[in-house]
Amino acid sequence: MTRHTRTRRTPARRPPARRAPTRRRAPAPRRAPARRRLPRHDDALGRAGLAVLALALLLALVRWLAAHWWVPLGLALAGAAAWAWWLRRRAERTRGERARQRALRLGLGTLDALDHRQFEYAVRDLLRRDGCLDAEQVGGANDRGADVLATDPYGRRWLVQCKHRRDGAAGPAVGTPDLQRVNGTARQLHGADVVLVVTNGRFSGKCPELAGALRMHLVGRELLGTWASGSRPLWELLPRVPAPRRGA
Repeated sequence: MTRHTRTRRTPARRPPARRAPTRRRAPAPRRAPARRRLPRHDDALGRAGLAVLALALLLALVRWLAAHWWVPLGLALAGAAAWAWWLRRRAERTRGERARQRALRLGLGTLDALDHRQFEYAVRDLLRRDGCLDAEQVGGANDRGADVLATDPYGRRWLVQCKHRRDGAAGPAVGTPDLQRVNGTARQLHGADVVLVVTNGRFSGKCPELAGALRMHLVGRELLGTWASGSRPLWELLPRVPAPRRGA
């Protein structure tokens, strides 16, 4: 009978547990040394000293001006002369601008050669020539149906919608939808007394009837040529223009 020798199994050694690395603490930021606050009485004395110094400077300035009174007088006279000269120059520029506006004459060929935005500015200048000194070009994005707004010498508010045609009368006609869009905002949003649609082209056959029903005015190619090349204001060329406002 053979003896079986039992082999002892040596237990597996476990690896030593790893220690978590210790985090080094960041050094605490150094605090700025606290400023020493001056005692309240020292602070009050400093303010009082500044006040005394300012008063002394003011008194010195007053004494100097009293001894040299002609200096402020000369400065005042020079300022008044410069102001009068500036007012005179502005008046001369205004008179020159008004003279240029009154002499403005535009032919249909010139108007046809413009683009749409230039056409709006040309209509604005013609209204200024007629005496609407506040005429302004407002056409663009979100213009609410107005390209030019103006007030005539009789107090009436004008709203103008411009329709430029590159080919003049040969271009597409202005239709009734254009008139309806202008009518929807002219009086409600802009308070217009005179609503006007101006084109260097032509209107469709239904536009005159609709314009009469909506109390609008149409300025087609022929009337535009008469107005732009002449000297009569537009309200003398249009039929049934509203009466002047009271007090205008």
